[in-house]
Amino acid sequence: MSQLDEIDHGILRALGRDATQSAGALGRALGLSQPAAWRRIRRLEDAGIIVGRKLDLDAGKLGFGVTVFLGIKLGTKGRVSLDDFERAVSAIPEVQTVEHVLGMYDYRLRVTARDIADFERVLRRRVMTLPGVGSVDANVLLSEERRPGPLG
Repeated sequence: MSQLDEIDHGILRALGRDATQSAGALGRALGLSQPAAWRRIRRLEDAGIIVGRKLDLDAGKLGFGVTVFLGIKLGTKGRVSLDDFERAVSAIPEVQTVEHVLGMYDYRLRVTARDIADFERVLRRRVMTLPGVGSVDANVLLSEERRPGPLG
């Protein structure tokens, strides 16, 4: 795909704020017809710039009041494959994200739980029993501010 123009950037910013907007609503906001807006969205999808639209749920309102970020250092590198660890950790329903990172830890996990006791159960019975886990560091989320993406 060639360079993105200001209209493409406008579409991306608008979808970043509200991904449920229709092509017609985007077109009206950006001075395009509905078909022209739809074609541009489709072109951005075909180019792999838009890779999906995501549903954000309020975990607290669903009864999950605790979010914890875990730093996982694998203890037996070479003995356990990264694929085996990733497959096992991805099977834990409370684990929302699995990020393979460079630095102090090998993986960073986002874990949701109903409360601290529920988190402790997940940690002891599921996370600590994963293949290759050496050390675990936990940070409890106190608050979260959503920041706009790179396009503002």
